[in-house]
Amino acid sequence: MALADSARGLPNGGGVSPAAGPGSGAAGSSAFPEIVELNVGGQVYVTRRGTVVSVRDSLLWRMFSQQQPGELPRDSKGRFFLDRDGFLFRYILDYLRDLQLVLPEHFPERSRLQREAEYFQLPELARRLAQGRGAAGGGTRPAALHRDGSLCADEPPPLLGCLEAEPPEAGGAAPAPAPAPSPPSSRSPSGGPLLTPSQSLDGGAGRRSGYITIGYRGSYTIGREAQADAKFRRVARITVCGKTALAKEVFGETLNESRDPDRPPERYTARYYLKFNFLEQAFDRLSEAGFRMAACSSTGTCAFAPELGGPADDKIWTSYTEYVFCRD
Repeated sequence: MALADSARGLPNGGGVSPAAGPGSGAAGSSAFPEIVELNVGGQVYVTRRGTVVSVRDSLLWRMFSQQQPGELPRDSKGRFFLDRDGFLFRYILDYLRDLQLVLPEHFPERSRLQREAEYFQLPELARRLAQGRGAAGGGTRPAALHRDGSLCADEPPPLLGCLEAEPPEAGGAAPAPAPAPSPPSSRSPSGGPLLTPSQSLDGGAGRRSGYITIGYRGSYTIGREAQADAKFRRVARITVCGKTALAKEVFGETLNESRDPDRPPERYTARYYLKFNFLEQAFDRLSEAGFRMAACSSTGTCAFAPELGGPADDKIWTSYTEYVFCRD
């Protein structure tokens, strides 16, 4: 026999926040089970129905209190299906449990989580995330430069000055003003913005150093006429190894996380791969995020095509290559 919610000592009691008012979870309470299974973008979550209806007028509140179970989409195993980001939904669910926002340190997905909060119609959560982004993005005005290249404050001391012209000597012509130093390029070699160490892709928050390894396996066939007869095969898959948070920061929506979907941001993974097959596209993204290539290595093997069912004079070359990128 199931115990009442108040007897369990759960943080959200009957599952409805005080602001929800009486009767907010009454509609459909007999139709839905006490424990609900959710499939969010391929990630399975098991929670109490009272948790998902804890914020009145939210999308989940309307789904599980104002609709019938038969009206909601389900997957092949009967779980309620939501076509959203399964990784970020854990933070949505955490918020629904106790209405508190707790994120990991250096969380790089704040803007995407704000978008999820807006989709699920959680205005208070979206407001807190927007405030956090504004605080993280705020910065001080860049300092000026002395003539010798050192930094000076916004209000330079009288004797030092910041790139100001020297007074002309008595009886002499005024010297030509010193040319202003050319500003560093704001574009990366790939054409994208070159970010400084105090910037990041999620709105200017401080970013950290780290390494990302890109690997790929490719093969091609060479016949009698060597290069004139070469038959190149498309790269099947580009793998990404490194810290989860860094990989998500650089590659974003182009990162396929299906082989390691539940990896926390501060953990490392070697099971991600990209949704595209062009190495140059991966290099462009890394360059625009401030990474540079530190090392690379490659191995190759050769086999005669007849052994693999091909023409007698053809050779099939297979190679595996890894590129190591770092950001200081």
